[in-house]
Amino acid sequence: MSISQTAQTAGDGSGSELRRGVASCAPVLLGTIPYALVLGAQASQKGLSTVELSMMTGLNFAGGSEFAAIQLWTSPPHVLLIVAITFLVNSRHLLMGAALAPFLRDLPRREVFPALFFMCDESWALGLADAKQRAADGIRPAFSPRYYMGAALAMYVTWVAFTTLGALLGPMLGHVETYGFDMAFPAVFLVLMRGMWKDMKAALPWLVSLIVAALVYLFVPGAWYVAAGAVSGLLAAWLMAGEA
Repeated sequence: MSISQTAQTAGDGSGSELRRGVASCAPVLLGTIPYALVLGAQASQKGLSTVELSMMTGLNFAGGSEFAAIQLWTSPPHVLLIVAITFLVNSRHLLMGAALAPFLRDLPRREVFPALFFMCDESWALGLADAKQRAADGIRPAFSPRYYMGAALAMYVTWVAFTTLGALLGPMLGHVETYGFDMAFPAVFLVLMRGMWKDMKAALPWLVSLIVAALVYLFVPGAWYVAAGAVSGLLAAWLMAGEA
C-alpha cells in the first residue's frame, strides 16, 4: 500500500497522522530496545544512578553520543573531553537538521523547536523518507509534522524508558553485550538505509562516507571518524551534484 493510499484510509486528522507515525516506527522500536538496555546496564556499571541516566537520555536524546560519554565516564569525569567527543558524535545532526530545514521553514516556531529537539537518526530518516514518498504520490504538503512527531515521540519514550530499565536491571544482567544485544545498533541503521535506498549511484556518497570513516577510525584516536565520515559524504554528494 502506498503512502497516499494509507493517508486516504487513515483520514486527514492529526490523530491519524500521529498513529501512522507510531505504526511506521514500530519495527525500528523493536531494534531500539536491546541497545537501550545495553546503554542502561553500562551506565549502572559506571556508577551512574537511575535518575542521572534518565536525565541524560531525556535531555540529550542522542544514543551514539551517550554511548561515547558512558565509555569515557570516570570518577571524577573528564567533563571537557566528554563534551568535545559528544559534540563530534552529534555533529551529524547539523546535516540532518539542514536536510529537514526546507520542510520546517513554513512551520511556527512552537512546532519547529520540538521537532528539532526530538530529532534522532530514526525519526529523521522516517520523516524524510515519508516526505519524499508523499511528494512522489502528489500529496501536499509533502512533510507531515504529525507523522514525524508520532515517530519521534515513540522513539523518545521507548529510549528513555528502556535505558532506565537497563539501569535498574544492570546489576542482575551483568555484561549484556554477551547476549548480542549490541548488534541491534547497526541492524537498525541498516534497516533505515534500506528504506532510503534509491540506486547505486545515489549510494556513492554513503560508500565514500563509510570508507573515510572506517580509515579514520582505524588510524586516528577519538571520535573524529564521525565528523570525517559526515564531511566526506557531503563533499562527495556536492561533487556528484556538480557533475550532473
